[in-house]
Amino acid sequence: MVSQDISQLSHIGFLVLPSFSMIAFTNAVEPLRMANQLSRKRLYRWSIITLTDEPVLASNGLSIAPTVRPEEIPKPDILFVCAGTNVRDAVNDQVISVIRKYHQAGVALGALCTGTFALAKAGVLNNYRCSIHWENLSAIREEFPAIDFSGELFVIDRDRFTCSGGTAPLDLMINMIRFKGGKSLAADVSEQFIMDRIRDEKDRQHIPLVARIGAGHESLLEAALAMENNIENPISLDQLADDLGLSLRHLERLFKRYLGTTPAQYYLDLRLRRARELLLQTNMSVMEVTVACGFQSSSHFSKSYRGVFGYPPSRERHPDMQHVSIM
Repeated sequence: MVSQDISQLSHIGFLVLPSFSMIAFTNAVEPLRMANQLSRKRLYRWSIITLTDEPVLASNGLSIAPTVRPEEIPKPDILFVCAGTNVRDAVNDQVISVIRKYHQAGVALGALCTGTFALAKAGVLNNYRCSIHWENLSAIREEFPAIDFSGELFVIDRDRFTCSGGTAPLDLMINMIRFKGGKSLAADVSEQFIMDRIRDEKDRQHIPLVARIGAGHESLLEAALAMENNIENPISLDQLADDLGLSLRHLERLFKRYLGTTPAQYYLDLRLRRARELLLQTNMSVMEVTVACGFQSSSHFSKSYRGVFGYPPSRERHPDMQHVSIM
């Protein structure tokens, strides 16, 4: 759903948070530069904004300096929040205040990679559709139920522009360029970056299973997706096979041949991975995670969890345990 006049967006602001994703940031800026170069017009200009006048370190160890001082923060046409690893630590009261300031000023808002979490935390995404990297989808959906989180590469919903990480910002920006400079310019920018095609909002993030088995096994992919979409209320394998028009035996053969496991074990592992993600990335209690992941009792959950990870779920909250989390 697009109601923002994208053709009028010329000044792009990038609010860069500590440990931001450099690949996401550069994939957002470079298409703008190329659009200016190819059109021989200044279609876009951009400002790098930080909360101090010091360079900000990216997750890869490189840093970027602000182009404006904090007290000279301009009013762009759209503000993108650029984040990456440890976004929960990066999003403090000052960040939330800045985002709300731009929101109140009528500035369109966007996010790259985990920057969507910052917008959600600031309360400016309620009743919007938005995108975030697939690793963060489960946890953030639980935390912000009023927001419609999508698995698409990027989402433009009225005056909100959000995308997953990696190369997805490149696709988002080229689609924005199409509105401003036309299809021909968008195609020319795409060719300059050796892109096979311009992906649009209908393109979804690939779940890891695709990379493991390839895209030619639709029944298996559909089965895995159905499991992923039914975590809290697991469906029976008989029902799953019936929905796919397969026999249970054939479904079991597919899982065994291409994944080396049974459908039941794959489903259980999927629910347990989701549980670990929630334990590490949210403040949900162990009992809440138990319910959210479709286990009927805490004892069953704990036993299953220990069987896969070697320790009970309560240990994930032990103060002496150190985990690296991207949320």
